[in-house]
Amino acid sequence: MKKSLFILSLGILLISFFSFKDFDFFSSMTKVDYIDGSKTLKFTTKLNTNHISQAVKINPATAGFEAEVKKYVNNNVDVAINGSAKSLTFTGSQVNGESVWVYYEVANVSDISSLKIKNSILIGQFPKQVNIMNITYKGALKTLNFQKGKESSEVTF
Repeated sequence: MKKSLFILSLGILLISFFSFKDFDFFSSMTKVDYIDGSKTLKFTTKLNTNHISQAVKINPATAGFEAEVKKYVNNNVDVAINGSAKSLTFTGSQVNGESVWVYYEVANVSDISSLKIKNSILIGQFPKQVNIMNITYKGALKTLNFQKGKESSEVTF
């Protein structure tokens, strides 16, 4: 009886262990803040280092990594304010272990009544990717989710 209970317990433990072995979580988080003094919409995106390096096909420790990330962001993020398309200005990136922080902005933003964003970062490479974006504008907080089939979303203020 003890031997059967031990084998059953060991079996359950092994099944539990191996069911989580290859689990990978695909997500990014973006914080968007409107800076009233400079009339700028600032974006800060946190990405998984391995995932973005696979997407841009370059090692994050190499000199060309930031240039590739800049191209990638410009190809995968679009912003329209009050129906007018705006250009993004890439301001930098920082590799910090398992995370890459990417910084970009939209300048000369005087007032926002509607904000339409396309965010397809990593969705082409990882179909289960979910991109979450928290937008703060004049005290109001809006959250957008982007995923395969829903790469664009719009909020109003």
